[in-house]
Amino acid sequence: MDDRPLLLDVSRMVWRVWSSRLPTGIDRVCLAYLERFADRALAVVQRGEFRMVLSATQSDALFALLREGGRGFRPRLVALLGQAILRRERVAMAGKLYLNIGHTGLDAPGLPAWLARRRLRPVFLIHDLIPITHPEFCRDGEDLRHKARMRHALSSAHGIIANSRATLDALTAFAASDGLSMPESMVAWLGADEQVDPVPLPPPARPSFVTIGTIEARKNHLLLLHIWERLAARMGPNTPELILVGQRGWEADDVFALLDRSPRLKGHVRELGRCDDATMLATIDQARAVLLPSFIEGFGIPLVEALQRGTPVIASDLPVFHEIAGEIPLYLDPLDGQRWETAICDFLTDSPERQRQLAAIPDFRPHSWEDHFNRVEVWLSEL
Repeated sequence: MDDRPLLLDVSRMVWRVWSSRLPTGIDRVCLAYLERFADRALAVVQRGEFRMVLSATQSDALFALLREGGRGFRPRLVALLGQAILRRERVAMAGKLYLNIGHTGLDAPGLPAWLARRRLRPVFLIHDLIPITHPEFCRDGEDLRHKARMRHALSSAHGIIANSRATLDALTAFAASDGLSMPESMVAWLGADEQVDPVPLPPPARPSFVTIGTIEARKNHLLLLHIWERLAARMGPNTPELILVGQRGWEADDVFALLDRSPRLKGHVRELGRCDDATMLATIDQARAVLLPSFIEGFGIPLVEALQRGTPVIASDLPVFHEIAGEIPLYLDPLDGQRWETAICDFLTDSPERQRQLAAIPDFRPHSWEDHFNRVEVWLSEL
């Protein structure tokens, strides 16, 4: 009998590594939970209505494979899971905590019944309710899928972890509007990754600004590109450089069209679609500011990363940004292009606002993953 007390759903990690996508913020959280709980957990893999719990030996092999990733991942995964199916072992599950950290499979109709039949105690980490509160920024139908995820989580959870107070407030409002009760819940801010050394970069030929995140509609890259078109028309070769760190996503065809075809942006905007952490940190270090004009966020890892590096931030006036960074950043309305343009021009100099931030940033104390897990593990033990 496996005496490990936890089941850790690694489905999101499996399919992300399979598709060779660089890790997003949610993927980094999943990996942090893998590192923390691997030696106490059995792996769960699901796809549609297929679900499998691996034995301890099989789980350890899968955890190691997910950590390693890289070339050869697909055939090794197929061999591992194929063997696990052929040699499916009976695993005692009743009473174990089931941790689903990445939302994967929460919309599957059969998940709540599967959890109930196995007498598991499910705990879900909820990252955001953006597809429900702001469906205009998501793929068609994603609002319905996310409503199913949240309903299943609320109806079957033994406990809910929210990555921010803003996320928990949104979930509580959704539960009330849907006539569902809230399970035991807690807020645990995400940890700041242990930072690697930045790669050495040559001194920049001109000032630069950086924005970090998947290129999708809610990140509001369009605001920045229109500003840079105006700056280029006015400043010519003295235009600062805008660096976009992040892969191309969805619902942003107008952004992609400008990036691919606008002659005014040529030479002034640079995409880093496959950017490792060391390069990202180096670009942050050289930037006059990190720009975060999002319409909505569940948390704000790039905000934390910027302040960790001592770089000022111009950000949208969102409750979650205030929650995690206090009054250090300069907050602006994400629709007010003129104020963003004025602020960016001010940050080209040692303006009073930029100096204020530089003086305040040393007081910023990000939460570590140790802080996160110390809170979570005490709470799990009391559930």
